Amino acid sequence: MLEATLWLFGVCLFVGGIVGLLAGLLGIGGGLIVVPALSVLLPWAGISANLVMPMALATSLASIVITSSSSAYTHYRLGNVQPSVIRTLLPGILFGGLLGSGIADRMPTEYLPKVFGTIVLLLALQMALSLRVKSVRPLPSPLGSMTSGTAIGMIASLAGIGGGSLTVPYLNCHGIEMRKAIGSASLCGVFLALSGVIGFIFFGLTQPEALPPYSVGYVYLPALIGIVVTSVMTTRYGARLATQLPTPIIKRVFAVFLLLVGASMFFS
Repeated sequence: MLEATLWLFGVCLFVGGIVGLLAGLLGIGGGLIVVPALSVLLPWAGISANLVMPMALATSLASIVITSSSSAYTHYRLGNVQPSVIRTLLPGILFGGLLGSGIADRMPTEYLPKVFGTIVLLLALQMALSLRVKSVRPLPSPLGSMTSGTAIGMIASLAGIGGGSLTVPYLNCHGIEMRKAIGSASLCGVFLALSGVIGFIFFGLTQPEALPPYSVGYVYLPALIGIVVTSVMTTRYGARLATQLPTPIIKRVFAVFLLLVGASMFFS
């Protein structure tokens, strides 16, 4: 068991490097990579099939808290964070994050990969359409922002992602410039992931099945530490790259990335 855990830790170091780069470049917390990776790696570490997806989602959100913090700090220093956007979305995002973790805990585990894949494929479609449709609307009223934030938080927590893949296109179609949308989404992702992971820890500690060693609720610490160690070092490079690349290229990278990940999970 210890040998398998150490092997998983080593692989997660590599995964974390990729996660950090994409977190800075695309404003995502890395869950779109972490969840599929852990859904494959955790069974090899001897974790029960019933626990694999909840632990993948929870560990992903826990890593996002740290990875997005590093990414958000870099974007803030580069002037890519818009505080007014954070204030309008934050209450709904916090509530939605807790709500999503509760739904995921009660959903049959065999449905979770399909839910994840469906969400990501829809995100890819939305981003691909936004490459062609120039539709800019003002940000909604406080009630509308609360509702939007709750939906983003719930869906993101249910999929184990930081919400950047939802928040970035949402802000961009409401007139927020792409780089500021990415930077603001990074900061929103910190709070969203934190609320979601608190829920997953609580539900993991109260569920009947015995949890594996080195876990806190549904959070698996060896995977979390491995991902975080390298991801916090590579987010700064992704954030700088986001500042240098033209917006259409960033959108295309984002759409293709979501399409590949969503298809791999949905048809797995």
